[in-house]
Amino acid sequence: MNDSLVNRIRPKLLFVCVENSCRSQMAEAFARIHRTDLLEVFSAGSQPSGDVHPHAIHLMAEIGYDLTVHRSQGLDEIPSTIFDVVVTMGCGDACPNIQTHHRLDWNIRDPKDLPLHESRKIRDDLGNRVVDILDQIVLTGGS
Repeated sequence: MNDSLVNRIRPKLLFVCVENSCRSQMAEAFARIHRTDLLEVFSAGSQPSGDVHPHAIHLMAEIGYDLTVHRSQGLDEIPSTIFDVVVTMGCGDACPNIQTHHRLDWNIRDPKDLPLHESRKIRDDLGNRVVDILDQIVLTGGS
């Protein structure tokens, strides 16, 4: 990512998956844990389930984050703006063209139906990826 990709004083970061119930919720949580002082963070689904999956709530509770304060929402519920960075996760053609300066597609399995030991690996990988993207955004200084 280079300086021209993030142009806001408080950059806007959006995580998108199909249901907005597991992966995008955990990604938003990790971003909130690490950098909400520096950027605005959102998550949404192309076909939202309406609920945060209990598996995601459990996985994040294991590391001390209360995901019950989140809610599953659709893309029509997020601000109508050009996002600095949009990260899609597994929604492929179901993710509409969201206006963004920079798009990433993370090929991450949906952990909601996997055993906990596999889901923890996905959660931890997701957390590391979020920290990496946040570091890139911070390094650009938001301008």
